[in-house]
Amino acid sequence: MFTVTRKASRIEITLEVKKLGEDYLLTLTGGKEHAGAVAVGLFDEKSGRASSSVITLPGHREEQLALDSARRVSKATGKTSIVVVGIHVDNISLGEIKEIVSTAEEMVGNFIASCEKSDVTARRNE
Repeated sequence: MFTVTRKASRIEITLEVKKLGEDYLLTLTGGKEHAGAVAVGLFDEKSGRASSSVITLPGHREEQLALDSARRVSKATGKTSIVVVGIHVDNISLGEIKEIVSTAEEMVGNFIASCEKSDVTARRNE
């Protein structure tokens, strides 16, 4: 449904999104791809709030990116989202980490913007 690849630091990061019924499955990978963290985002229609929970594999550090991405997608779409993140770069510097996280967050933001644009177009056509 939605795939984008961007260069960040020494690697390419890929965001792939698939619809699961009304919900979304996102994979955000780069470098040595793997499953480092998995987050689920939920939207509560009554309160208008989104929340997320994460499971991180031992020794991995993608939890915050997965957690934030799941919450952002669920808040924007009003749907459940599952986000799998696995990005690995050997001997990574702090500057590279910041660049990769910033790029990944921007990619998720672009997906959200495309959802919002689709919703506006759908409402116009009703």
